[in-house]
Amino acid sequence: MADRVHPHDSPPESPPSPTENPPREPQSPPKPALPAQDKPVPPPLTYVIQLPKDQVYRVPPPENAKLFQRYTRRGQRRGSPCCCIFLAVAAFVLLVGAAAGLFYLILKPEPPKYAVDGVAISGVDLNTTSAMSPEIILAVRAENPNDKIGIYYLGGSSVNMYYDAVRLAGGALPAMYQSSNSYTVFNVTLTGSDVVLTSDSLRGLTAEQSTGSVPLKLTVKAPVKFKVGAVKTWKITVKLSCDVTVDKLTASAKVVQEDCDYSVNIFK
Repeated sequence: MADRVHPHDSPPESPPSPTENPPREPQSPPKPALPAQDKPVPPPLTYVIQLPKDQVYRVPPPENAKLFQRYTRRGQRRGSPCCCIFLAVAAFVLLVGAAAGLFYLILKPEPPKYAVDGVAISGVDLNTTSAMSPEIILAVRAENPNDKIGIYYLGGSSVNMYYDAVRLAGGALPAMYQSSNSYTVFNVTLTGSDVVLTSDSLRGLTAEQSTGSVPLKLTVKAPVKFKVGAVKTWKITVKLSCDVTVDKLTASAKVVQEDCDYSVNIFK
């Protein structure tokens, strides 16, 4: 007996066969493929800026490299120990200069004055070329015009008398103290030995003695200390140079003309 077929009943759907493709879901359009690159691709949110190679400079630029090194060395030099020592020495010199200026303004020191008051000469024979032993007695006057400064003349001085670069005799000043606003006469005995004058020197001395004008040279080198109140300075060297003209080379010689000049070396 045949099955009844209802006209309104749709035939049952047959299950999909395994060969049929399942329905596809809608997909976004495919992205275009990027060309292959040799360089690594930067991560997201990274900007890559490309510059021409000839615009890439070193730091500092080549033309400023020497200037950069100079400024770098200058900065290092400012903090070096040598710079600190230099500043300390400069400050010390300024302080000493200020103290010396104050000392000068308060005390107003004046240089001492020297003169040769008398000369007595013996033992010089102008009629022989043999060796002589001259003896010269000097009276050297030293004046201290300062109101608040005294002068200590120390041992170790030297006094010499010359004629035409030939040393006739030598000696030393006595050690003593000279108070302020005073003058002192040093009586100094100079002696010489084995002094030989050339024939030219003897002829010159004879001619000059006949005119009553014999030029001699006196040099003095004396270590001293200055005293201000209870304070004494360090050892200072006074050098004296005098052109002395006498009328003759005898014990009764007289000083015709004299001119003395002196210098001070504060570090010796």
